[in-house]
Amino acid sequence: MRGRTLSAGVALAVFAGMTVTLATQPATASPPTATTLTRPIAASAAALAAPDISVTNVQAHLTQFNAIATSNGGNRRAGSAGYTASLSYVKTRLQSAGYTVSEQYCSSCRYPSNNLIAEWPGGPADQVVMFGAHLDGVSAGPGINDNATGSSTLLENALVLAAQNPTMTKRVRFAWWTDEEQGLNGSRFYVNSLSATQRGYIKGYYNFDMVGSVNGGYFINRVTSSTAAPLKAYWDSLGLQPEENVEGQGRSDDYYFQQAGIPTSGYAAGASARKTSSQAAKWGGTANSAYDPCYHRSCDTTANVSATVLNRAADGVAYALWQLAVGGGTPTCTGGQVVGNGGFESGSTPWTASSGVITNASGQPARTGSYKAWLNGNGGTSTESLSQSVTLPAGCATYTLSFWLHIDTAETTSSTAYDRLTVQVGSTTLATYSNLNAASGYVQRSFNVAGFAGQTVTLRFAGTEDSSLQTSFVVDDVTLQAS
Repeated sequence: MRGRTLSAGVALAVFAGMTVTLATQPATASPPTATTLTRPIAASAAALAAPDISVTNVQAHLTQFNAIATSNGGNRRAGSAGYTASLSYVKTRLQSAGYTVSEQYCSSCRYPSNNLIAEWPGGPADQVVMFGAHLDGVSAGPGINDNATGSSTLLENALVLAAQNPTMTKRVRFAWWTDEEQGLNGSRFYVNSLSATQRGYIKGYYNFDMVGSVNGGYFINRVTSSTAAPLKAYWDSLGLQPEENVEGQGRSDDYYFQQAGIPTSGYAAGASARKTSSQAAKWGGTANSAYDPCYHRSCDTTANVSATVLNRAADGVAYALWQLAVGGGTPTCTGGQVVGNGGFESGSTPWTASSGVITNASGQPARTGSYKAWLNGNGGTSTESLSQSVTLPAGCATYTLSFWLHIDTAETTSSTAYDRLTVQVGSTTLATYSNLNAASGYVQRSFNVAGFAGQTVTLRFAGTEDSSLQTSFVVDDVTLQAS
């Protein structure tokens, strides 16, 4: 969050065309940690369909951002190496998940650098719901609550949307802004770059800035507006009694969207302002202490985040996204095993393999049955491959690629990878193994490939061997389970 308050005398806009229908079932979320709350019967039916966002996955993104800062001078300030690496991390994950991703260079920023925009290819292009968070931090520290929490919350929601691939009633666009801490410059540049027609396409902008404060509150931008209704409905269903984000008015990236007449809202958990006694009574925490004691300080690390507050924000984003942009026609998961002949007992079909790779030769045992895929092991220069086209159904909750691998080698080095096996799905390399991974027996290897949901891609094993001393890569019992 930017430190200095901007003037924000802008009338609240009505979120035209986006209704919130309340039903009689509450949403599911973690129980409060400090006080016992009674849940009103107020959550929308969409909450039943909206996915539960794994706070563990969101925290894993926070860990990555913290590591990026540590490796780049201790911060992720706009224009710095830490910011560039942060953008690359988000962009790579989104591209693998199937998003249309673009970078926008902010030439007028104090620290010229790029915004990152990602759009999910579904829903009408002239009906856009936009979710944004600033990706940069201050130079004093790694910027984890401010604002890796908002950035990570949106990233995980974007990945889950891609994995579930539901029918869309509106286009969803995600944005990660640069140079927020220097004056909201990245988001201002973006809004100013839009034509009047393009601005009219955006039916609502939702901003998420500091959504994991350790002494946090539950604040919503323009809490009484119709734009805020889905965010408020979710937190109301948990009995949280959210309040207006007074501290954050005019201080984050929703400001210039609001100035341009675009309806806005968002979540926040508080910055340097102090929690009141009444807030501590209903939310827990410490009265008369800052919501975030490490605001704009070096201690804003992964330790400076409340998992409970973060979880409620992440699930609330999913609720709002599904309420506003997802139709009732969510694809049904057909599930099951999508790899054919994963044990190699039925000949080579549907595999495409180098000559002799699929074999029952006695030199290397199969894990089960008689056949396996034996790549390399020739003791001379060779390149061999094994591949199959697979279609991952849409709408499933999990997608797990698994195979058993035995590596046998005559190489004697303990430091040099002379011979290698690469495992790919589509153009993405999942793992590379070498003679250094040799071990007795088979080892199971598993990967989450949810980013390829709804796509037809090639699963490929490719082995290379140098001019001497054999290494055998033996693969068996390949599965890709969707469920």
